[in-house]
Amino acid sequence: MLIVLGILGSVGYGAVWYYNDTQQRIATLRENNAKLEVAVQTSEASIETLQNGIEKAAELNKQLQSDLQKAEAYGDELRGKLSRMNLIQDALKDAKALEGKMNGATAKLWRGLMEDTGGSGDVPLPSWLQRVPDAGAESTSSDKGGENNGTASSETEASPAQ
Repeated sequence: MLIVLGILGSVGYGAVWYYNDTQQRIATLRENNAKLEVAVQTSEASIETLQNGIEKAAELNKQLQSDLQKAEAYGDELRGKLSRMNLIQDALKDAKALEGKMNGATAKLWRGLMEDTGGSGDVPLPSWLQRVPDAGAESTSSDKGGENNGTASSETEASPAQ
């Protein structure tokens, strides 16, 4: 009887130990599962963020490519204009008018740069840049998109440093 009670006690103790061990493993597995679910959610959010970033970068890349094509076309247009002009002949013919056109185009360029970089772009022309009266006929080398502003060499003043 003692042997049977010893065997039954051993089996009972083994069953209790197995139950407790199994419950401990289940609790550990639940904790690990919760950690894995958080890690999966974080990785999915990261993947979604990366995909959105890739889409935005692709869109910006398309915009930059379009802007680059426009800039290259504008550069080609300017090269074409310069190839058709004879600046030396224009300078010898009417230096004041050419100076005014160049100053007006420069002022327009700087205003555009100021607008593109966050400035207001409504900065008035400098005091040394004055409008030249229209001579009646436009030369073939005039910048039709620019401002027709000029200076008189004898009236040019030194502008204060800004």
